[in-house]
Amino acid sequence: MRSRPVPPSSTDSTAPRSFAVTEHIIAAPKIAPGLYLVATPIGNLGDITLRALETLAGADIVACEDTRITRRLLERFSIAAKLMQYHEHNAEQARPKILAALAQGSSVALVSDAGTPLISDPGFKLVREVTAAGFAVTALPGPSSVLTALAVAALPTDRFFFEGFLPPKSHARRARLAELARIDATLVLFESGARVQDSLRDLAAVMGGRDAAICREMTKLHEEVRRAPLADLAARADTLETRGEFVLVVGPPAADADRVDDDALDALLREALARGSVKDAVAEAVALSGRARRDVYARALELAKHGDDG
Repeated sequence: MRSRPVPPSSTDSTAPRSFAVTEHIIAAPKIAPGLYLVATPIGNLGDITLRALETLAGADIVACEDTRITRRLLERFSIAAKLMQYHEHNAEQARPKILAALAQGSSVALVSDAGTPLISDPGFKLVREVTAAGFAVTALPGPSSVLTALAVAALPTDRFFFEGFLPPKSHARRARLAELARIDATLVLFESGARVQDSLRDLAAVMGGRDAAICREMTKLHEEVRRAPLADLAARADTLETRGEFVLVVGPPAADADRVDDDALDALLREALARGSVKDAVAEAVALSGRARRDVYARALELAKHGDDG
């Protein structure tokens, strides 16, 4: 990689400051054989690291989800690379090809469309098979929407739980949220624009007293962060711009928050009843909700009766 020095900045504190600008021509040596997990920008291409650029330029193969997205990144920095697709739909066929390339002494850089590979993206099975075959795996740190949202949410960061995407159906979503509600940590969730408003309402129904943040289009031109209690965010959900990508961050439960509300209990029971007996559903709901067994059993019987009537 070549860099071009610039004159030192003026001592005048009001004058524009200058710094060394790296040319968009990457002269990188061929990297050692192995699999490289390369984090790429989640929006702003300026977030790419110098090491990531050198690795992408020096790799024999760049395995990516969408060649169009990765090609835009490479062209931005004048990198010529051999691209191959690796995504959830072709992974079974692509993994043997990558392993064969590694066996021949090639270097393969794995990237996702945005952020750090393997975080809600394909790659775990590839890494497992590559390490089992005895090849080197190197991770290059870089952009992550999980950590970016956590940092700006103004919520506790000492302990957090990354859930990824919630179930698409409301009853299953509320049941899962009832389970998550008992985790003593800040929660980080992904959501699509099509479901974010409904998910906010379900979050408010299950965990309405908690502080939260909606992080939309992080690092991009239209980045937006809303911080408020979940109930307030849900009440204003209709005003939310739904285009773009969302990360929802929810603060940990209060010290005395050991029970889920009635709606969340019903959702939890309905899903458990759909999978098994009243006895098993009650045991599961009691363990997850913190509610008295007598109350949970009475509610389960009522729901089961109504289900039979329907």
